[in-house]
Amino acid sequence: MQRTRILAALLLVIAAVSGAAAEDRMLLNFEKPDAAKAWQTVNDGVMGGRSVGRFKINDNDKMEFFGTLSLENNGGFASVRARGQNLELNEDDLIVVRVRGDGREYNFDLYSRKDRYSYRKSFETKKGEWSEVQLPVSQFVATWRGRRFPDQKLDPSEVTGVGLLLADKKPGPFKLEVDWIKVKKAE
Repeated sequence: MQRTRILAALLLVIAAVSGAAAEDRMLLNFEKPDAAKAWQTVNDGVMGGRSVGRFKINDNDKMEFFGTLSLENNGGFASVRARGQNLELNEDDLIVVRVRGDGREYNFDLYSRKDRYSYRKSFETKKGEWSEVQLPVSQFVATWRGRRFPDQKLDPSEVTGVGLLLADKKPGPFKLEVDWIKVKKAE
């Protein structure tokens, strides 16, 4: 009898842990040799600016987004993005990004196959510290060429890309490391 209760309790714990783990879904990590293929940089040079943003996958299987932000020649942004696959997001999902920052404010962008907007949510970093940033899909706001369009609604089922952007109007060097990007259900 005691053995049956212990076994039943153990099965409940295993089911609870399995259920919680099943709700987290890895979107992107940088462990495979071809992890960099999906990513590209887009900097303010497309508009005449002088910012330099780059990325690489380092020896620890983390993506480093780094460079120098410049406000010269009406510049002021550097970005890296990956597109091409349906991310199967829902309105109540949380995007969780494990980052180590430099104390600057970055933006996380979602790209839809349906329209020209990028949907943006900003986040703060702590200099030299790893943190898990939680970004509710329902809080992303449409932007286009730096302007916000709060009345434009994101259809999460149409999201086919993600990106990171620095545009904090503070010239100088920057570096953001990304360990992984996951999706989980809001609690």
